[in-house]
Amino acid sequence: MPAHAAAPYGQITQKKPAVAEVHILWITAGLGCDGDSVSITAATQPSIEDVVLGAIPGLPKVHLHNPVLAYETGDEFMKYWYLAEEGKLDPFVLVVEGSIPNEKIKEEGYWAALGTNPDTGQPIPTTEWIDRLAPKALAVVGAGTCATYGGIHAMEGNPTGCMGLADYLGWGWKSKAGLPIVNVPGCPVQPDNFMETLLYLLYQVAGRAPMIPLDEQLRPKWLFEQTVHQGCDRAGYYEEGDFASSYNSHKCLVKIGCWGPVVNCNVPKRGWMAGLGGCPNVGGICIGCTMPGFPDKFMPFMDEPPGGRLSSTAIATYGKAIRTLRAVTNHTVNKEPKWRHSRSQLTTGYQPQSY
Repeated sequence: MPAHAAAPYGQITQKKPAVAEVHILWITAGLGCDGDSVSITAATQPSIEDVVLGAIPGLPKVHLHNPVLAYETGDEFMKYWYLAEEGKLDPFVLVVEGSIPNEKIKEEGYWAALGTNPDTGQPIPTTEWIDRLAPKALAVVGAGTCATYGGIHAMEGNPTGCMGLADYLGWGWKSKAGLPIVNVPGCPVQPDNFMETLLYLLYQVAGRAPMIPLDEQLRPKWLFEQTVHQGCDRAGYYEEGDFASSYNSHKCLVKIGCWGPVVNCNVPKRGWMAGLGGCPNVGGICIGCTMPGFPDKFMPFMDEPPGGRLSSTAIATYGKAIRTLRAVTNHTVNKEPKWRHSRSQLTTGYQPQSY
């Protein structure tokens, strides 16, 4: 197999990685809260420690440069960004966290920046770093909904004109390795969703995985092709038209604001940490935070979704009948057959055979 070719999915070859080392430059200088950086510290499939310490077979050595997690400070930290710009930190993966502000809509100042220009003494805008580094990156990844689609900061009425990575670079943008932007949304991003995606990309760099499969919104298909509702433990109550009227209920939450039936997210199946938690699993409604239309198209959060009124009303017409019929069957199968008894007669219907 050529050094640049990917092995068939699921097959691990014995050849050496295509590259020996990979750097991950992680910008948290978008408009955000650093919540995605904090979130990934809870990942276990894989953990960030396992990736960085080389505990996973077949991966190149990984160097992580994240200002929230790094022990370097000041110039010692920033030197990696300048090395990457100069082509001396090749290959590297660029991870962007936080919304991308529009620096063209104001007369002075800046919305977001990282580091200081030694020639001018002025902060270097985040957008300038993306312009410098994205063309030289092996892959560009958006971590969290702010970076992928703009998120909270991009809602109607915002003064920054901010947006997601694909809005800034272009939805058809490709890295020098031919990779499209990879979006891993979430507010914050689900820890294992991000680390699993990063692991896939690292295996791809090592020549051990095919092109990453993405949907039209550039999300990893295997993580986001199903809806919250399809993986939710409460979905059976929806089918029977049995809805919660308060947040302490174990029934379907659609009538009190849950958008799960139309939101692409795997949190109910995956949980949040170590398979536990996740919004509907702990009684929280889904507010659509993994979707490009978030938050504007999902507000007000606590109201029943407009389409939910129609669908829940329709399902109530036969859901009650289904629930009643199932209750009858449940009552029937909760009784033992009549021939199970301690009397002296055999009433099972057994007929002895004569030979």
